[in-house]
Amino acid sequence: MTPSVYRDSSGKRLVDYPRPSVAVDTAVLTVPVGEPLSVLQVRDAVDGDWRLPGTFVHEGERLAAAVLRSLSDKAGVTGLAPSQLHVFDDPERDSRGWVLSVAHLDVVPATSLLSPELDASRARLVPVDDATGMVHGHGEIVAFAVASLRALYAAAPDPRGLVAEPFTMTELRRVHEAVMGRALQPDSFRRAMLPGLAATDEKRAEGPGKPAGTYRRIEHQ
Repeated sequence: MTPSVYRDSSGKRLVDYPRPSVAVDTAVLTVPVGEPLSVLQVRDAVDGDWRLPGTFVHEGERLAAAVLRSLSDKAGVTGLAPSQLHVFDDPERDSRGWVLSVAHLDVVPATSLLSPELDASRARLVPVDDATGMVHGHGEIVAFAVASLRALYAAAPDPRGLVAEPFTMTELRRVHEAVMGRALQPDSFRRAMLPGLAATDEKRAEGPGKPAGTYRRIEHQ
């Protein structure tokens, strides 16, 4: 039996309506040692400009597969697990036409990206404040991703694991300062973070004076 073709109340089929193209664009954020919050950019093979890794979704392809394909093909980066961040649906956002972008976000330690295999001619890390003027609304995606990450870091100690455990309070604060983009008052920061930390027996020298205590994040179920 041949299945019937769907038609809506006006008698139109789905293919009778104009449809947008669907793209995925990914903001991969990290904090290189001693540097500000940074984002992964790729150089476009045709236009030569720097932008977020992204691609159009192929027929029959899942969004997650398209994301991983774009990271691998355009940045040479594998092993990440980006999650959906937001759908950018302004019909005027992309000069190429009507394109919906399903933006994704991953936040990883810099060691996950700064590998010998990373080809600097086609991929780079840049401070988020310098990632401006990108095509296809990519600057808006970065701003949304940064705001989302900062909301997480305002409430918990390093929830995305950017600093290796165990860490000192100073190391933790420096990562939070990089994410937040501003200096944090040490005493206030310590009081806010301690409820989410467990002290370890390890001490670490950080200059003159007695060694500093170290901590691990408390994993909440």
